[in-house]
Amino acid sequence: MNQQGFLGRYKQFFPFLVWMPKLTRDTIRTDFFAGLTGAIVVLPQGVAFATIAGMPPEYGLYAGMVPAIIAALFGSSWHLVSGPTTAASIVLFSALSALAEPGSMDYVKLALTLTFMVGVIEIALGLARMGALVNFISHSVIVGFTAGAAILIAGKQLKNFFGVPIERGGHLNDVLVQFWHQIPNINGYVTLVAVVTLLSGIIVKRFWPKLPYLIIAMILGSVVGVWLNQRFGVDVTGITTVGALPQTLPPLSSPDFTLDTIKHLATPALAVTLLALTEAVSIGRSLGARSGQRIDGNQEFIGQGLSNMAGSFFSGYVSTGSFNRSGLNFQAGARTPLAAMFAGLLLMIIVLLVAPFAAYLPNAAMAGILFMVAWGLIDFHEIRHVLKASRRETGIMAVTFFGALFLELELAIFAGVLLSLVLYLMRVSKPRIVTRVPDPNMPKRKFNTGDNLPQCPQLHILRIDGSIFFGSVSHIQEAFAELEEKHPEQKHLAVVAQGINFVDIAGGAALVEEARKRKARGGGFYLIKVKKGLWESLDSCGCLDEIGPNNVFQSKSAAITGIFQKLDKDICRTCDKRIFRECASVEPAPKKEA
Repeated sequence: MNQQGFLGRYKQFFPFLVWMPKLTRDTIRTDFFAGLTGAIVVLPQGVAFATIAGMPPEYGLYAGMVPAIIAALFGSSWHLVSGPTTAASIVLFSALSALAEPGSMDYVKLALTLTFMVGVIEIALGLARMGALVNFISHSVIVGFTAGAAILIAGKQLKNFFGVPIERGGHLNDVLVQFWHQIPNINGYVTLVAVVTLLSGIIVKRFWPKLPYLIIAMILGSVVGVWLNQRFGVDVTGITTVGALPQTLPPLSSPDFTLDTIKHLATPALAVTLLALTEAVSIGRSLGARSGQRIDGNQEFIGQGLSNMAGSFFSGYVSTGSFNRSGLNFQAGARTPLAAMFAGLLLMIIVLLVAPFAAYLPNAAMAGILFMVAWGLIDFHEIRHVLKASRRETGIMAVTFFGALFLELELAIFAGVLLSLVLYLMRVSKPRIVTRVPDPNMPKRKFNTGDNLPQCPQLHILRIDGSIFFGSVSHIQEAFAELEEKHPEQKHLAVVAQGINFVDIAGGAALVEEARKRKARGGGFYLIKVKKGLWESLDSCGCLDEIGPNNVFQSKSAAITGIFQKLDKDICRTCDKRIFRECASVEPAPKKEA
């Protein structure tokens, strides 16, 4: 077997066999520096995301190590970088905080189990060729969810930003009520550290966008916190720190495979899977459009699944494609997935070097960082676009947004997805149905909408744009009944089927029923311009025999010629409209003398 045949056969299981032979010294060097940039950026993000997820800070860094390497090896995108993300972190916190104390070993065990379950579901969907599943998740769901999640992130960090006690758990309104009562107790020292961190990050990002603003802001906030603690003492300032991170590589871990745990995590796992896959595939496709690479959604499912399964055994919680790190990876000149692998490997080395310095990182500085992360999540441009573009999409976005604020986050995702599907089904359940009539004012009497054009007294021609399935059958049957009521003299009905892709059993039965009714009244039912898919679906359900193969035409001219032979010529003689060219062959009835 030649090399091309080998690659074609095994690239689904080992996609890295496609790009590894293309590596050169120049490619490796470029990917190395892109990976180094990504490793530095994920350092503050990983700690921040772990805080959002309710995990110990080091787990956010672990999630950017082994999972990033596995996803790069087995995914289809050459620029996608996997790891912890804000959305996945906050959904994980929402799902698990009611089951265990965040940060505890029981909580970590649940997070690892959820991560393993997400990986299994992702692989199963990939192997089942369900990569197109994410296409049914409306973009408005993601916009609304991330905006709602951003506000929740900021709300959850109010206690660390202002140094006031707020009870864990509760919805946003509970947090805001508690904060309102705690306003007189705001700690000025803690707030100063948080504000310095926030403002320095904003200023650096505004005036020096190429610099790592999160790292600079974190360092400045830490310096202010350390100075205040040394100047006034921790007992006075109340400035607490994250604490030193373990100076080790990702330790081995084990999920909890008990049936009771799996049962409790089933629904959150499905919600996290939908969100994670949507993030990964949409980011991969976005970068693929810019780089000219075609993304295989099924392969991306498998890559993400393997990364999460592996991550659950190396102390990593749910990982997925990161927009910030993936975009930075692309802009840094990454050419192959080796860049993402370098990012994971170099992060391990960096953690070994800088882990002790986390002992100087104030929680208030982390709160300032998370405020910036939250603000960056709100896509005001897309929100305005959705509000202007469509009422339906606005409704989907609003349901997901307010669901994220006042419901459990996994329920918000399901509500948005369900509403998207319902509105989509409502739209496709009412296919466009218009009357078509030859227009004498058009070249070759081209068919036109028949609202203001004379119609044949015996034949009515309709065009249906949309598939005929169980959801649209009622709408089509109502249109047929309305037509029969308004034009009972038109016993023949022809349907231009160019816009019909398929029919299911219910749709085929509706067409057969109409054909029988027309035949019983002395007329006929005809199909014009039938596509291959429609023909096959009608044939497979036996509907083609009922309608009659001789009543199916592949062109309008053939249809008019064939149907005209079946019209009542006595009526044609008394008709002075002459709708069709064939009408000229029928001599009009002699006019009665006055």
